[in-house]
Formats: sequence, structure tokens, C-alpha cells
Amino acid sequence: MLVIAAPRRLCAILGALSIAALSGCVTPPPVKAPVVPVAPPAAAAPHQLSADEASFLRLRNMAKDKTPLRVGVILPFSNASAATRGLAGAMMKAAELALYDSGNRQIVLMTADDSANPAEAAGAARKLLSQGAEIIVGPLFAASVNAVAPIARDRGVPVLAFSTDRTVAGGGVYLLSFQPQNEVKRVISYAASQGRKNFAALIPRTTYGDVTEQAFRQAVAASGGTVGDVERFSPGAGAVMDQTAAIAKANADAVFIAQGGVMLRSIAPTLAYKGVDPEKVKLLGTGLWDDPSIVKEPALRDGWFAAPAPDADATFAAKYRETFGSTPPNLATLAYDAISLVALLAPGQPYHRFTKAALTDPNGFAGVDGIFRFNADGSLDRGLAVLAVRPGGFAVISPAPTTFQAKGS
Repeated sequence: MLVIAAPRRLCAILGALSIAALSGCVTPPPVKAPVVPVAPPAAAAPHQLSADEASFLRLRNMAKDKTPLRVGVILPFSNASAATRGLAGAMMKAAELALYDSGNRQIVLMTADDSANPAEAAGAARKLLSQGAEIIVGPLFAASVNAVAPIARDRGVPVLAFSTDRTVAGGGVYLLSFQPQNEVKRVISYAASQGRKNFAALIPRTTYGDVTEQAFRQAVAASGGTVGDVERFSPGAGAVMDQTAAIAKANADAVFIAQGGVMLRSIAPTLAYKGVDPEKVKLLGTGLWDDPSIVKEPALRDGWFAAPAPDADATFAAKYRETFGSTPPNLATLAYDAISLVALLAPGQPYHRFTKAALTDPNGFAGVDGIFRFNADGSLDRGLAVLAVRPGGFAVISPAPTTFQAKGS
């Protein structure tokens, strides 16, 4: 159990919070006369969490006349994977760092474990709600989010989850994650603004591929472009000769490749071998391209992809290393931003401050990796930069926006 502070790094952008208050009354049933008077039944406690209760967790050093902001944190601390356990620990440390930075001593972080078992995640949610959690941060996995969602919704408690699966969003669940749809939309939109109109794509036969293909088709249509061909491939097969040959015949001026790592470094030269002229055809990618190893592949030179601006998290990473003696994983910034957002909204009325209006402020918020905002359906918009692959690293060719306000508004 931790008490720390809330973020300087996260601030509302031009926004104001609207706080919704709940009220209610119970009318006692009529009493028959002249029978012995019957006292009206006591009003039932509201089903949803709406006020502080004596049974809720409170630390000894907290003022008794103030209601602490209890935050439930569900992460896979006991997952079978050592890497996942390490990630959960790092995200918890980032959450503690955000709390400390906030300076708010009335925030309590209450942790619960979810090893990636939905039943366990549901139990964790019930435990935290019984302790008075006003908002839940986590879980990490989609199946666990699905298990937690109805329990939290039943008590009127929002969930800031870290899954990238948009199908689990909505109904009080807001996904604070890196969602590929944002990356696809940004890079396709930028390519269209630079005169690219005829698009083709190489996409893996995976769940990630399904998501990116849908986003790709939507983004191309929104930009006024056309999709000449989409070729799917099996990442484990190794060879993509037939698919790259088909793409070479599509007469595209931009080819989107939803793949990273070793497979990407083999696809790019194969495209060139099959006749895709890199001087005429622009290669486009997702955040999977945000990998220093790809700069070594000449065929990817000057390719474009969307991601947070390089070193956007440099200050956070330096503070994390100074505090904990290790380098934070990329997803640690999400936990920092989640607690920072909680602290930002803390001045509202207890148990009424995390309203849908407050969380979906159209002006958004500024986080470690740039601006973000929640949509009404629980999905997330991010302000991303467009980067170009260069021999010495990645160059920003279109800066990340600093506001969601349209130009000239």
C-alpha cells in the first residue's frame, strides 16, 4: 500500500472539468393505523460507490476529516512469464513515481494481482472496490479487462486499462495504451498530404494484422486515396516472394508494411528485388518500426512511420533510472500517465470526480509520450510524430502536435 504524490508532467490542455453530482432519496412505505406504529425502514446504501464509508481503507497518517482518493491498481505481478512480472513491477514503480511527483498525500495506491487469469482479475476488482477504490488502473491483458469491466461498471467506477484491444473499451473502460490505429492513421494521412494516392500493403496473418488492415483501409479512404492491393503473409513462413511480387505489380506510390524486426528487414530488400523502386515508392510502417536495428537495412532508408517523438520520455527515463537504478521499459510511461491523470482530476468531489465528461475532455491531456485524449467509446487518440529512417537513426519529418485544437480555431 503506497501513499505518494501527483504529476507535474500531466496537465489538462485548455480544459475544464465538469463534475456530476448524484443524489437520491428513499420514501418509507405508508403505516396502517391504528396498528402499533412501525418505524420506516432505513434507507438502503446506494449500490454504486458515491461516498466515503467507514469500512474503506484509510492510512493512519491521513487526516480524518478528508476523504482519501483510493486508486486500485491491477497488474500481473505473479504472471508465469518473468518478463511480464518484470514489466508489472516497472509499471508499479512508475505509478509510485507519478504519485510522488504529484505531491498529493491524500492519494492511496491499493494493489491487487492478476496473473492473466480473468477469474483472478475479477476477484482483484472486487477486493479493491470493497476497499473503496474510486478508480481502477489496469489490468494489462484484454481478457482481464473484460472480467473487471462489468464489476467496476456495476459500482460506477471507471477503469483506465492498458490493453491495446479496442474491443474491450467502452462502458466505463478507457484504454490508456499505444494503439496501432493511431499510428496507421497518422502515417497514411501524412503520406497523402505529401501527394501519395495509390496505396498497397503487406500485412501479417495475425490479430495485429487484422487490426492494422482495417485501420489502413479506413485511413486511405479518409485521405481520398485508393487501395490497389493488400497481401497477407504468415510471419513464421519466412518467404514473402509471391506477396512482394504481387505488390510490385500494383502500381502503388506507397506501400504500407505492418511488420517489424527481422521480418521487416527481409521484406524491404525483397520488394526492391521484385521491382518496387524506392525512389518512386514510399515505404510506410507502424510503431513496430521504432527499432534502432532497422536503420541498418538500406532498403528501408527514408521509409516513414508514426511514433512518439524521439526522446519524448527522456526526462521520465532519467528520473526513473535515478530513483530505481534501472532503465524503464516503454510501457512504464503508461502507468506514470495514468496516476498523473488521476492526480490531475483529484480536486473534484470525492466519488464524483472521474466523470465521463472529465475523462473525455476533447482538449486532452499532456503525457510523457505526448498529448492524448479518450474518446467516448473508450479508445484513445495520441499526438504522434512522423519519423523517417536514416542511416544514423530516425529523423522527425512531421512533429507531433501539441494540441488537439484544429488550426485556426
